[in-house]
Amino acid sequence: MRPLQLLIGCVFFLTASYGQAVDSLADKALRFPGKLFSRIESKTAGLDRQLTRQTEHCLAKMARREARLRRELSRIDSASAQRLFANSAQQYAALARKLATDSGGAAIPLSGEYMPYVDSLKGSLSFFQQNRQLLGAAQSQARLAQLQASMAGFQQLQAKLQDADAIKAFLRQRKEAIKAYLNQYTNLPSGIGKEYQGLTREAYYYSEQVRQYRQLLNDPDQLEKKALSLLGQLPAFRQFMKNNGQLAGLFNLPAGYSSPAALAGLQTRDQVTQAIQSQLAAGGQGALSALHQNLQSAEQQLDGFKDKLNHLGSGSGDIDMPNFKPNGQRTKSLWRRLEAGVNLQTSRTNRYYPNVLDLGGSLGYRLTDKSTIGVGTSLKIGLGSDIRHLALTASGASLRSYVDIVLKGSFFVSGGLEYNHTSALRSYQDIRRLSGWTTSGLIGITKTVSVKSRVFKKTKLSLLWDFLSYRQRPQTPAIVYRLGYSF
Repeated sequence: MRPLQLLIGCVFFLTASYGQAVDSLADKALRFPGKLFSRIESKTAGLDRQLTRQTEHCLAKMARREARLRRELSRIDSASAQRLFANSAQQYAALARKLATDSGGAAIPLSGEYMPYVDSLKGSLSFFQQNRQLLGAAQSQARLAQLQASMAGFQQLQAKLQDADAIKAFLRQRKEAIKAYLNQYTNLPSGIGKEYQGLTREAYYYSEQVRQYRQLLNDPDQLEKKALSLLGQLPAFRQFMKNNGQLAGLFNLPAGYSSPAALAGLQTRDQVTQAIQSQLAAGGQGALSALHQNLQSAEQQLDGFKDKLNHLGSGSGDIDMPNFKPNGQRTKSLWRRLEAGVNLQTSRTNRYYPNVLDLGGSLGYRLTDKSTIGVGTSLKIGLGSDIRHLALTASGASLRSYVDIVLKGSFFVSGGLEYNHTSALRSYQDIRRLSGWTTSGLIGITKTVSVKSRVFKKTKLSLLWDFLSYRQRPQTPAIVYRLGYSF
């Protein structure tokens, strides 16, 4: 009797523990809505402002370029130019006005390239909107207001992204119409060709900017990942996404399509595998491995084609092949074009022991995908006279400027101008006194090595020649070795 009582007690304990675990999971998931709503609202509002500002800037530049083209072409054929550019300025203004004032009042379905995190974020908002009791009674009104603001911001950004797609289509149409018109003539003035090339670049870079905004929207931060991970553990949310997600609407599937009754008669995975193996049995033992290799090769090729298509047309079919070499940095914000780094080098005043350690920092700006300019500074730390007399002292400082240009692969041509103060800076007057500074002109090769680190992205190894070292008295080392890390 006693063992039976003990067994019943264990069953009750495990049941209660499981119920508490489920309740704890639900509490964790439902504690996140306020933070999640605020994060979605701020993220969509920021992207909304950037998209609106970028669109207005692009349309204004396109309108100015068309106006200059119209003036140039009117000297050749005023009637045809008048027809080509009729009401173009008004059309650009109307497109900018529509995007700026579009509030996304009606619910807009997701379209174009499938973005899983965007689908999940929109699904989480719709899930809480249909299950408002999950917001909690104590803060239901405040959270409901946050939910409505987040939903409105999300719908408004969706509407503006669709407006941006319409603007991209209009720009392509104008570009093709102008190109067809220009092809009718030969020996056009060079200024007309330059204006058309500028118009083509503006249209391409705007398309790239919109693509990057979509990627930023589909790039969740840690809070969003955590919230979606907790929501994904709730059976109610998983069922909601199965019925209401973007993928659920692709094939117009009926309700209950995944029930056992609906799946009756369909082949299982094991049955399909067995049928394939029976077909390959006639080919011998190597037939199956050959099939796997061919499938892997085909998948790699398809992935390569997919990446190219997504890059050119944002996955929506609006492929726009540029007729120039694009600068991938132009569509990035200032902060994304900056590159911070640290570097160090040692120098010596005797034959064996390095006496001075230069510990520096730098901040670079990527002009293009293959060139970077920047400035930096370093602190010279004295290490003592030899290994038996170690001592850390402030031994000076340096001011630096540099440029890196891609030579081939991960090799760069590096150059720069530096001012070095080889004695301790004791006052502001020491900084102003130019006679205390020596100059270094550096040129050489830098090799970058990508590293898997959360802090450092790349390791840089530099071998530089100081061609101004021969002017110094006493002469400084002509060869400089430098180790750097970039963030």
